[in-house]
Amino acid sequence: MVKVITYGTFDMLHYGHIRLLERAKALGDYLIVGVTSDDYDKARGKINVKQPLIERIEAVKQLKIADEIIIEEYEGQKIDDILKYDIDVFTVGTDWVGQFDYLNRYCKVVYLERTEGVSSSGLRSEQHKVKIGIVGGFETRALRKYYNECNYVNGIQFVGICAEHGLNEPYFNEENMFVTSDFNEFLKRCDGIYILSHPTEHYTQIRTALENNVHILCESPVVLDEKQYAELRAMAEKKHLILMESIKTAYSTAYRRLLLLAGSNKIGDIISVDATCTSIQDIGNIDYSWNSICSWGPTALLPVFQILGTDYKEMSIASRLYDKYFDLFTRISFLYPNGVAEVKVGRGVKSEGELVISGTKGYMYVPAPWWKTEYFEIRYENASDNRRYFYQLEGEGIRYELVRFIRAIAENKEDTSINTKITTAICKVMRTFYEMNDVKII
Repeated sequence: MVKVITYGTFDMLHYGHIRLLERAKALGDYLIVGVTSDDYDKARGKINVKQPLIERIEAVKQLKIADEIIIEEYEGQKIDDILKYDIDVFTVGTDWVGQFDYLNRYCKVVYLERTEGVSSSGLRSEQHKVKIGIVGGFETRALRKYYNECNYVNGIQFVGICAEHGLNEPYFNEENMFVTSDFNEFLKRCDGIYILSHPTEHYTQIRTALENNVHILCESPVVLDEKQYAELRAMAEKKHLILMESIKTAYSTAYRRLLLLAGSNKIGDIISVDATCTSIQDIGNIDYSWNSICSWGPTALLPVFQILGTDYKEMSIASRLYDKYFDLFTRISFLYPNGVAEVKVGRGVKSEGELVISGTKGYMYVPAPWWKTEYFEIRYENASDNRRYFYQLEGEGIRYELVRFIRAIAENKEDTSINTKITTAICKVMRTFYEMNDVKII
């Protein structure tokens, strides 16, 4: 009996997939089909797969072409599977020509012609084609990252950049893209925008965008007052528009797995969360630069509010100021009914950027820089019980965030990675800081 094996994502199963599987089956007597897992797809750069694994497996199963279906979960598994199942023929489409020649050591490798004119990537792109523009100017490092990451996401048509106060970055002019300072004119070109302007400008820009029926992905803090956020949220819901908060950490695989494990009693009852995010950066033009609490505060607050909740009993803030409202360093402490939390952020102070979640059975440790981690540990009193977890991170999580944004637009459904309670709580912390009534100056 000749055994054949092939692999694929099989997202949005179409005629091209069916023809490929039929020809693969014709190469032998028994066909094994490997369907790639969600995590492995992300590791390979396929971040905008529409269907979950169980649906993709069921779609392949219903064709009744495969004799056996397995799940591909890790790099190098193809060799393991060929040996495990005593495979005679490995086959994939001609778009992979040469890339699997190394498998000739283990079995025969056959590249099959693909069906012209149809692909899952093309179908996804057509269904979710969204005209996206970026609003910003002075925080150009982040702006450039988002522009570059747009190129990795099917379905995004990049419009250009709106820099109301000028664009302090020649790179974008070299790309010959559309750049304007006219926000209202810019909105006419966009289905959705990513806002990276100064936080003090967010409220006006979001309101104007909503009035022009444009979807919004806004760098956190969305606004500096929870009442303003409630107003904008109500406006977005009334107009059936997406208003989504951008904290790229929230969309990374490792961080999402960490939250699941934290909530599954792996370390017992959680008593404290300690998060530190610091950097030493050139402040530049203080009128347009982000201060410490806006730059790092939302990221550091995220695990606190997602793990311990937003119903804290007390909050205290202590800051070292460079100028009015511009903090070089801020510490925020929380007292909960059954726990505590401490957040330390700074643009003018350097510390170990780690995240520690402490529980009654053990603790979770995420090394610096924890906000873009691919790795974390669960540690116990008995070190032999310790566990390590690894998850590949692409593009610092930005591309995952962009995928969720265009998916939310396409499905007209809010993404739940950061819920409205979290966003409201972050806005409340910002308001407390900017009011300065309860802030201790150090």
